[in-house]
Amino acid sequence: MTVRIGEKAPDFRVRDHRGEMVSLADFKGKHVVLYFYPKDMTPGCTTEACDFRDQHEQFEQLNAVIIGVSPDPVERHVKFIEKHGLPFILLADDQHEVAELYEVWKLKKNFGKEYMGIERSTFLIDKEGVLVKEWRKVKVKGHVEEALEYVRSLGE
Repeated sequence: MTVRIGEKAPDFRVRDHRGEMVSLADFKGKHVVLYFYPKDMTPGCTTEACDFRDQHEQFEQLNAVIIGVSPDPVERHVKFIEKHGLPFILLADDQHEVAELYEVWKLKKNFGKEYMGIERSTFLIDKEGVLVKEWRKVKVKGHVEEALEYVRSLGE
């Protein structure tokens, strides 16, 4: 399946940090900011999560929910949430099913090593479940503000 702007976003069903099954369809009627990040507790991912935390209320006021996705297990998500006071859902995509649906499970290179991992990306899905915007190969600095402005431009 290819992810395309203007088309229905791929639905999924995966466990969240509470161990409950969550699907995209659960959020019909709300904008969904679905962001993929490589790993809990790492510097860039912590900064991004805290930026989303700090703007969470503003997203909520715009009828938008934030959902973070990484391959980390439920237990690690719980620690990440508790340590940083994250007020939004984190999905435990340990089989990288959601990452593959959204085409962010990629071959990466770091210090000469190759491995499969998450390419930091964010997808904005409208109230009807249609993908309206995507940011791929995200640079953390300023990204959350840019996403918030885009949601703001959509109106409620």
